[in-house]
Amino acid sequence: YGDWTKRFGSILRPGQVVQLTGEVAPDLKLIAEAKIIVCTAKQWDTISRRWRQRKAVQSATLFVVDDMHFLGGDAGPIMEVIISRMRFISTQKQQKGGDASQLRMIGLSASLANAREVGEWMGVSSSKGLFNFSPKVRPIPLEIYFHSFDQSNFASRLMAMGKPVYNAVMRHSERKPSIIFVPSRRQAQLTAIDLMTYYQSIEGETFLGKGAIPEEVAKIAGNLREPALQQVTTSGIGFLHDGMVESDWEQIMDLYQKGSITVLVCPVDICWKVKIVAHLVVVMGTETFDGRERRYVDYPIADLLHMMGMASRQGIDSCGKCVIMCHTPKKEHLKKLLYDPLPIESHIDHYLHDHFNSEIVTKTISCMQDAVDYITWTLLYRRLSKNPNYYNLQGTSNVHLSEHISEMVETVLGDLEASKCCQLNDDGDVSPLNLGMIAAYYYVQYETIELIAASLTAKTKVRGILEILSHASEFGNLPIRQGEEKALKILARNLPQKLPESAQFQDPRTKALVLLHCHFGRKALSTDLRTDQKRVLCDSINLIPAIVDVISSNGWLKPALAAMELSQMVVQGLWNKDNVLLQIPHFTKDIVERCEAYQGEEPIESVFDILTLEDDVRTDLLRLPDEKMADVAVFCNNYPNIEMAFDVLDSDDITASDPVQISVKLEREVDDEDEEEEDIDEAQFGKVAAPLFPKEKLEGWWIVVGNTKTNSLLSLKRVTLRRTQKIMLEFMAPEEPGDYNLTLFCMSDSYLGCDQEYSVPISVAVGESDDDDGDDDDSSGGDESD
Repeated sequence: YGDWTKRFGSILRPGQVVQLTGEVAPDLKLIAEAKIIVCTAKQWDTISRRWRQRKAVQSATLFVVDDMHFLGGDAGPIMEVIISRMRFISTQKQQKGGDASQLRMIGLSASLANAREVGEWMGVSSSKGLFNFSPKVRPIPLEIYFHSFDQSNFASRLMAMGKPVYNAVMRHSERKPSIIFVPSRRQAQLTAIDLMTYYQSIEGETFLGKGAIPEEVAKIAGNLREPALQQVTTSGIGFLHDGMVESDWEQIMDLYQKGSITVLVCPVDICWKVKIVAHLVVVMGTETFDGRERRYVDYPIADLLHMMGMASRQGIDSCGKCVIMCHTPKKEHLKKLLYDPLPIESHIDHYLHDHFNSEIVTKTISCMQDAVDYITWTLLYRRLSKNPNYYNLQGTSNVHLSEHISEMVETVLGDLEASKCCQLNDDGDVSPLNLGMIAAYYYVQYETIELIAASLTAKTKVRGILEILSHASEFGNLPIRQGEEKALKILARNLPQKLPESAQFQDPRTKALVLLHCHFGRKALSTDLRTDQKRVLCDSINLIPAIVDVISSNGWLKPALAAMELSQMVVQGLWNKDNVLLQIPHFTKDIVERCEAYQGEEPIESVFDILTLEDDVRTDLLRLPDEKMADVAVFCNNYPNIEMAFDVLDSDDITASDPVQISVKLEREVDDEDEEEEDIDEAQFGKVAAPLFPKEKLEGWWIVVGNTKTNSLLSLKRVTLRRTQKIMLEFMAPEEPGDYNLTLFCMSDSYLGCDQEYSVPISVAVGESDDDDGDDDDSSGGDESD
């Protein structure tokens, strides 16, 4: 994104080169104005699913896909779906005619064995638009050296590689920049220390660059947070990992790019994050531990190719060098993979459920035949007959092919019907159901929605929803590293709430639950666990609205309010029973106790009370330095003060089982000073102040009407509020005539302590007829989920 902004930002208006966020509402605003959109495959899948309603998706004229060799990896199925969809959109536009300009597609990838097939699938003419080069063709030549080790034990093999890594750097780098990739964060630190020790003991020198001033490097090293990093940086070696403080990361990268340090050690999991090149790349071992499978697994071949490609300083070196250190039995296999073009196979057959579901919801698939036609647009269809054994085909004739596809479609649609995401009739017609619509809208896996719907009851509380959330399929691929089970057990022992009896610590879902508990308890975590916790929080904030929608379609009030409270807990990192003042930055239990003990005219119970205090009283209670007081001020000023007014339409004329409408107006209270700066602040309204939440978030509000006595939820709307907003809530009046006291709730999804509830009395008169109550129930349930 930075690169494209630099190249095109000067010739386009601001806001015309955009990067998508992954959240539907903000992204739709971005693409409406954009000329160039930069995004991941998953983000484009989310946006382009409803392409028939989204003109911006249809109006794309150039579609560039980078790193297409990932078609054979984890991101492959989503990539395959969006390329197939864009081709389908293009042909649909051409069939309709008009002045629609044709969509051009460009695919970029490493050298592929079956590039012609991939090109034909994308609609590329093999004579004019296909260029496939040998893996040996590079911007600058690359010399690859293999060094094999016989030790069968992983740890022993890594220890044996220590000295050879040092020798490789001395022999091949010629004091030019070198990058060493190691299996883990811990190994990065150990390797950096080993290199420093070898060089100082053998040569008595350091790896500092030719023009580096040791005093300046030592001064920068003194500002780094990690003691081991301070020690090795003065010797001209740096190491990076995913959990580093941002300032440390930037300083080490800056030193490397200036040439002050010449050796950089990185764990393999950040190879795509570091945007640097070197003269020499050393890959120290080609395996890493996978805690879910409890074994060592090989690096993906795409990662290896990417690491090798970093040995390419165009315009500086005449050739790059790469040393690969591996286990002896793997050497020949690796040689073949790295020297020959990559064969690409489709894996979409294992991931069809969620993609079928989204197409059923958008009516692209409305019968069995549509589903079969959908598969003919994919790469899978072209590969089935070319590599039948790989896809378990019985033969390659047209009959075998159509039988295999039909069976695959029937299985997938059968699974979706069993999970109540779609409905199949005897004629083979398919229609979406409520759960399927929720799953497609929030980009939630069908298994997760099935689990949520099966596990929720009318009595589920926050703790139950938390357990359901942690069992989502989305968390199934959280990494379990070596020795992490023990760390998770120790953390679980100190949690305020006990884990369920069935908790297994090698299960990623238990890990997700422990990390959420630690977030609410604000427990200190190791670097790796903190990285995983960020991912869990970002996924959770997308899953909770889906849980709320499933609850609302069942018409349960208390579980819906509990799920909304859970959303607040995730954003602010607190339990719902904690004092709301703790969400203010730098507030500790001591400060809160002082606030509770304060004997003023009004007790201090909410964030607003902190704002209304006299300055000297506030200073005495908080006892914080000025820079921390500034953070407190920012949070308190961002804390939403919402005025809510409502009106029951035709309140004198409500009859049993007839629609009731409530008009609700929300208005954000703004300070007089802010009023003057309205133009500046309009965009800032609704930005959440949440120091413990890993990414920027906009406020969301749920407006709910329910009956607390019967635990029934009658109507629900979710809104994003900037300044003012009017909404209309509609629901069916109770079937029995009489007086009812309903409650109107305004629930935040981001802040604790700012929810509001109002009593809404209504009188229901006798209706003319009430013989179609079953239909009413169905229609109200479907209405809410939308």
